[in-house]
Amino acid sequence: MARAPALCIALVVVVLANKMEEVEADEQPLMMSKKMRNSRSSFYRDFHNLWGGQHQRVNGNGGEEEVSIWLDRSSGSGFKSRRSFRSGYFGASIKLQRGYTAGVITAFYLSNSEAHPGFHDEVDMEFLGTTPGKPYTLQTNVYVRGSGDGGPGRVVGREVKFHLDWFDPTADFHHYAILWTPNQIMFYVDDVPIRRYPRRSNKFPQRPMWVYGSIWDASDWATDDGRYKADYRYSPFVAHFAGFQLRACAARAPPRCHPPTDSLTPQQEAAMRWVQRNHMVYNYCFDPKRNHALTPECSSRPRHAHYATVAAVPAKE
Repeated sequence: MARAPALCIALVVVVLANKMEEVEADEQPLMMSKKMRNSRSSFYRDFHNLWGGQHQRVNGNGGEEEVSIWLDRSSGSGFKSRRSFRSGYFGASIKLQRGYTAGVITAFYLSNSEAHPGFHDEVDMEFLGTTPGKPYTLQTNVYVRGSGDGGPGRVVGREVKFHLDWFDPTADFHHYAILWTPNQIMFYVDDVPIRRYPRRSNKFPQRPMWVYGSIWDASDWATDDGRYKADYRYSPFVAHFAGFQLRACAARAPPRCHPPTDSLTPQQEAAMRWVQRNHMVYNYCFDPKRNHALTPECSSRPRHAHYATVAAVPAKE
């Protein structure tokens, strides 16, 4: 692994440890989840069970709920926001299961698949299960107007993957978030931006989407391209969600409603470069097996940039 500049190391340690008091005031990066602390969402008020209700448990109330969903041989589970949104900040603290979780996907994402079946938009944060001793992989993805629909060879994803090996996502809750604005989509892990997907063409979600969480069996592709399958001797596979944050413009909100700012401080830009240089393991723009005529954004950006939609990243074990 490459050695990070001192500034990046200090920033990432500070952010992940939530010790901002140790940083000089004029050096503090924008802490998105802290900035959104007044937008804490109540699960009972803002979400409902979508499927697998018998595999879902909610503890607590008043915005302090912890939601557990699990997968076993009989079913997985999922939940959905009651409202759709046209932009905003969507966050949740998630704790993943330790041990053998190959083939299992835990997801936090935006989608309008039910409103536009066969022609939907989607913005994903998917945690791909793993085998003991190997890190979880966080797959970020963007589908636009049906690019995620259809059979083999017809799906056009914009996947960028990261190994979550700079912390342990099974030891405690960590905050994951999507910031969707009219100009770009940002993905965050513990307030560290890890990926930027800018709007450069019509290949960008523009229709209202709902917020989802789920756990399900994706043994055919999730872990090492399907080499390792879900093994239900280790079930139930449980994912815990808490600290939901929705600071967003509902689909029917007046035009004066605007999402939070999507600008990054120099410290955040440095942290994003550090994560991408050291932990990004796949980038669709540099996959030679992909038909890049279908992803024109890959050829419209400078190759020297270190953003996840641009940087050339060799495969890592």
